[in-house]
Amino acid sequence: MADKEGKRIVLHGPEGFEAIRKACRLAAEILDYIGPFVVPGVSTGHLDQLIETFQRERGGIPATIGYHGYPKASCISPNHVVNHGIPSDDKRLAEGDIVNIDVTTIVDGWYGDNSRMYFVGDKIGVKARKLVDLTYRCMMAGIAQARPGNHLGDIGHAIQTLAEANRCSVVRDFGGHGIGQVFHDAPHVDHFGKPGTGVLLQPGMVFTVEPMINAGRPEVKILSDGWTTVTRDRSLSAQFEHQIGITEDGCEIFTLSPAGFTQPPYGAAA
Repeated sequence: MADKEGKRIVLHGPEGFEAIRKACRLAAEILDYIGPFVVPGVSTGHLDQLIETFQRERGGIPATIGYHGYPKASCISPNHVVNHGIPSDDKRLAEGDIVNIDVTTIVDGWYGDNSRMYFVGDKIGVKARKLVDLTYRCMMAGIAQARPGNHLGDIGHAIQTLAEANRCSVVRDFGGHGIGQVFHDAPHVDHFGKPGTGVLLQPGMVFTVEPMINAGRPEVKILSDGWTTVTRDRSLSAQFEHQIGITEDGCEIFTLSPAGFTQPPYGAAA
């Protein structure tokens, strides 16, 4: 099968699903592991080094290092940074920040891709908390539409409807993507759309659902480093990401937290 641009969509069988589970479990374990280190004063460069060491020690390869020239093992995006924030020893998190950490690992040639939001400290503003909660609910609302017979437009419509009902906006410039033995593959997954439109969902499809929700307007801009994307109006932005596979009767979420974490605060166990 192919997407609307004619790009081939890979349908994975049981062996592919099992390999993807392994890669995605490590990706989710990384996000469980890094939580206790996300504290006021920590540099994003230090977090990135911890992430890289953790996954390499467990047989994973950071997929982002060298990808189109990207230099780090993760993307760390605080506050008004929408995505692709480049970790640096000069960038330190502050009390009250919200931050997205996005990691992709390669295990035996298969990719696992996920991201979560984290609270930095205890003094998180009400608006920020509400945005993070809404973004998680948007992702899960989209995933609830991921089943055979539905379309990609059903996923996007569910996300867009919930976000806009809460006076927030969906970033249009980026979306989810097919993934398996290729990092970014067909189909492209918009997080907005109309029901019954787009690619028909079939068992074996594997892709990410990763809505970026802005507290303000949806427009973004990419900074001079060629990667870091921010909201044009400087409003807060949040993102969650799961990698899923379409099954015969629904979907499997490959990147569920082994520790049972969903959204922050992740509790003392973290």
